[in-house]
Amino acid sequence: MEQLNHQLFSWINATPDSPAWLLAFATFLARDLIMIVPLLIVGLWLWGRPDSITLQRELACKALIALCFAMAATTSISMLFPHVRPFVEGFGYTFLHHAPDDSFPSDHGTAIFTFALAFLCWHRTWSGLVLMVVATGIAWSRVYLGVHWPLDMVGGLLVGGVGCLFAQLVWNLFGAAIAPQLARLYRFCFALPIRKGWTKH
Repeated sequence: MEQLNHQLFSWINATPDSPAWLLAFATFLARDLIMIVPLLIVGLWLWGRPDSITLQRELACKALIALCFAMAATTSISMLFPHVRPFVEGFGYTFLHHAPDDSFPSDHGTAIFTFALAFLCWHRTWSGLVLMVVATGIAWSRVYLGVHWPLDMVGGLLVGGVGCLFAQLVWNLFGAAIAPQLARLYRFCFALPIRKGWTKH
């Protein structure tokens, strides 16, 4: 597996001869595009059509549960099975500053793949596929810029899948109790924006 990891990395990793525009694009994907996750979760909860807002909030809750589980699992796996990043090993080229912490599974990969899988499972196929394209772009960019191995991203995808399964199980068992409590908390905290019509009831 390690040989495969190195070979795939060598094929994907940028070099000093790579175009500046492609490096800039990859940097945007690797560093900034992950913000789509919190922005969409907030957007799903606060705004939407009256006939779909309940389902949107259920999706937001499930996605958040899946993310929490997946990120906790990622932290545990990286402590149990530490794996150095390519630049720590002195392999390939690096074009993005990163702390020399453990690389497997990728935090960015886990977060975005979990989110994409959540949409694929609980929203619409087209939105899930669009987010899978975004997730693949982020995964590619972090390998391209030399801060992750390809299998770090595969690990993130697998952990994200387990996170979604966990979230569905939690929702099946406790969703009926969780949803109204969250709704009450939201209406209390956002009473003014709701009254002003800035956010949905």
